[in-house]
Amino acid sequence: MYKEKIMKISKELLKGSTAIMILKIISLEDSYGYQITQVLHQKSNDTFMLKEGTLYPILHSLEKEGYVESYRKESDNGRERKYYHITAKGKIHLSEQIEAWNIFYQSVNCVLDRD
Repeated sequence: MYKEKIMKISKELLKGSTAIMILKIISLEDSYGYQITQVLHQKSNDTFMLKEGTLYPILHSLEKEGYVESYRKESDNGRERKYYHITAKGKIHLSEQIEAWNIFYQSVNCVLDRD
């Protein structure tokens, strides 16, 4: 496990980065809610595990902004699921947010790494 998860990630840090991570996952392939949480958990080395109460408001917000669209599709087991698909507007937004995140990340590290 990543550094034994000794420190919990601050909710304030999560607040600014969760939507971009969800949008990135959806950009890789159309995904449904539970699938998004599992991919996020796996790709973050077990650091992030979103609950439904956190995930769905973010998905609804992304949909309201026009960054994702949802559709229903029947799965192999016959159960209908709501999938999310990134839009062209969402791809542009994701690209801009990744660029902003990289600048932020590098700037914070410059401050933290200096003695």
